[in-house]
Parts: sequence; structure tokens; C-alpha cells
Amino acid sequence: MASNVVSDSDKPSVSNVEQSRSRLCDEFAAITGTDSAAAQCYLAVNEWEMERALNSFFEADLEKVFDEDFPESETSPKAKRQKVEEKPPEGCIDLTADSPASTRKPSEEDDNKLSLISWNVDGLDTDNLGERARGLCSYLVLYTPDVVFLQELIPPYVQYLKKRAVSYLIIEGGEEGYFTGMMLKKTRVKFLESEIVPYPTTQMMRNLLVVQVTFKGQKLCLMTSHFESCKAQAEERMKQLRVVIQRMRESPEDVTVLFGGDTNLRDTEVAKVGLPCSVCDVWERLGKQEHCRYTWDTKANNNKNVPYVSRCRFDRVYLRPAAKDGVPCLAPDHLALVGLEKLDCGRFTSDHWGIYCSFSAA
Repeated sequence: MASNVVSDSDKPSVSNVEQSRSRLCDEFAAITGTDSAAAQCYLAVNEWEMERALNSFFEADLEKVFDEDFPESETSPKAKRQKVEEKPPEGCIDLTADSPASTRKPSEEDDNKLSLISWNVDGLDTDNLGERARGLCSYLVLYTPDVVFLQELIPPYVQYLKKRAVSYLIIEGGEEGYFTGMMLKKTRVKFLESEIVPYPTTQMMRNLLVVQVTFKGQKLCLMTSHFESCKAQAEERMKQLRVVIQRMRESPEDVTVLFGGDTNLRDTEVAKVGLPCSVCDVWERLGKQEHCRYTWDTKANNNKNVPYVSRCRFDRVYLRPAAKDGVPCLAPDHLALVGLEKLDCGRFTSDHWGIYCSFSAA
């Protein structure tokens, strides 16, 4: 008769279980901005499965954040949204439309430049989120980027942008919880197709959003992502970087590839993976200027109000120029940080600085 007794050696030790759960609580708290008690509650209810717990957390009704812009009768949080919405919703007021002062015709040189902003907008922090979203729109007016890469979007934030940034086409990298997105200036960039590439081993619902476009007749492959957070997730981050590099390598030679996002990468991790010679880090290519090194800087940005100083270059932009004869070869010519000014509420647009950069044909 077979024995049903499980030996002590088959059971996970109490210390290992506690250690694993403590790590999960720390990661959950870091992603959601909650404390360890809330993290433990959500994880325990969801059988300590990170993705289920995060989904449960983000199911909370966040529509109230933008009540002044979206009365309850106008929209239903349960309505399924399109990944790419060609026509803006009714009743739009475009905060990104050109003002009379900005309608002067740009020089031919400027007109041929491609401009880009990459920004983790911290939609998970719902304090002053309406004003902070308006702050983002004001930067879109100021810089008029052709392409915008966004991370940590939530559904209400996207709905706000669809009504207030009508001059842009918005492509979403997800529908639930928090996700990435891309904005394309309709008068400058022609959308062709998009794809969401899953990261097989992510524990934080992360993926790669890939969008094919044309700009001034040039083929571009645009990619954005939010790599795994927290120092302990270095191995997963490096896996995700390898996916990005592989996609860059596989793109045809007549296509320019641009990747930007909140990578959470440390320099040692990038060195371990290694960037191919065909791919450049835009900040490094432009001389590693100190004033625009740190995109996560708790010394200067107090949105998180943490009791320590942390300065990191989490947000990065990578370029793989087209290599085919006769195809324009884009090269970076400018990079700056954006979002450095406080809003009327006394906070910044995000806890990250955004990156603005421009490219011209070499």
C-alpha cells in the first residue's frame, strides 16, 4: 500500500516561503506605490500570484480622476476600447492644436527633422493626475514632437489624451491595469501597423509595443516598453533588452529603428548584454551630457517624497539607422530633459523626467 505521507524534505521551508512572499510584497509595493500591508493583502487574496494581484489592484474605478473632463454619462469604464482609434471622440477640445503664435512655417531643415518624446507619466499615482495630464499636453504643444512614447498609462489617462490631444493618433500597448502607448502626429507620421510582443517570463505585465510608420517617405520601426522594475529583477530586464535588440537586428536594412522607454536598466546590465555596433544609445552618442543624465532623480523631483536620494538613467533611447544605400541615415542631433517645471498643484508632471530628442539625416 502506497504511503501518502509527505516528508519534510518535500515541503518548502518556512523561511523560503517567507522570503519569497516578502520579495513579492516589496515588488508589488514598488509598482503600485502602496505600502507593504496593502501589498500583502492583495497578494494573499490572489494566492500570491503577482499578475492576478496587480490586475485586482488596477480594477479600482479610476474614472473619478478625470470627472471634470468625463462626466459619468459620457463614458463607461467597461466599454472595450480600440488599440488604434482613427477618429477622436465627440466633444473634443484639442489642447495640442497649433496656436496662432506657433503657426509660422518651419525652415526646411527643421521640417525634415524627426522629433520624439519618451516619458513614464506615472499614471499609477492618481494624485493631481488631471492637472498632470494637462501638463503633458502643454509639453506636446511646446515641443510638437512627431512621436511620443509613453509608459505607465492607465485607461482614464488614455481617454483624456484622446479628447485633449486630437492632433495625435494614439496606439495602446494594453487595455487593463497599466501599459505603454504611442502617439503619432497625424500631419507628419503615417501609421502602417502595430504589434504587441509579449515578454514570456514577465511578472509585471510588461510587453513591447512595435509600430511601423513612414515619415517623409522613410520607413520607421518605432518601439517602446517598460522593462521590469526593481533592482532584484535584473535578469528579467536583461531578457527584455535582448528581445528589443533582436527585433532591431531583424528589421530590414531600409528601415530606421527607434526604441525608447523606461528601461529600469543599470549600466552594468547593459554592459553584460552588450549593444550591437549598429545600435547606439542616443544620450551616449551625443556626448553623455551630465545635465540630462538622470531621468529618475529624487534629489530634484519630489513627487514620490522618499527619504533618500536616488539618481538613475532609467529612461533611454536607442537608434539603429537604416543601412541600405540610397536610404537617408538618421542621426541624433539633440537631447534634453522635459518636465522640469512644477505645476500649479506644486508637483511635477511625473516622477520621471521625460526625454526629448531630435534626429536629422546624416
